[in-house]
Amino acid sequence: MNELGNKIAGKRKSLGMTQSDFADKLSVTRQTVSRWEAGTVMPDIDKIADIATVLGVSCDYLLKDEIADETAAAAPVKGVSRLLQSARGKRVKLAFFDGEADIDLYDSVCTVVDFEGNWMKVEAEQKKGRVEKLIPVSSVRSVEFVKEDA
Repeated sequence: MNELGNKIAGKRKSLGMTQSDFADKLSVTRQTVSRWEAGTVMPDIDKIADIATVLGVSCDYLLKDEIADETAAAAPVKGVSRLLQSARGKRVKLAFFDGEADIDLYDSVCTVVDFEGNWMKVEAEQKKGRVEKLIPVSSVRSVEFVKEDA
């Protein structure tokens, strides 16, 4: 198992959930959960927030090997975070640092849904439907607020 798999399996078991119970809560198969826990497959980044919610832990706890205590508070976000905090619930266009661009969010208007530690959850309406993404705050270079249509 890898560290993420160990954390998922350990917390799931401590909550008394079977792999099937956990899979049902996440709308995935039991085999998918088994592969995550064995470390043969990593969960999609979009699933990490859902996994954290079901397990009652932070995304930072799941994703950072150096955080071993599930009760440890996520480190506060700095820099651009003050601006981003004011963007919660608002429509924005995000610009990313070179090499950090998210293809699904490139030149898209999205809504900032929430923050957890150093991560932000955004939603964007695309041709293929609604896209929900979990992105690192550190990848955001700038935020442009989009005026609501009157």
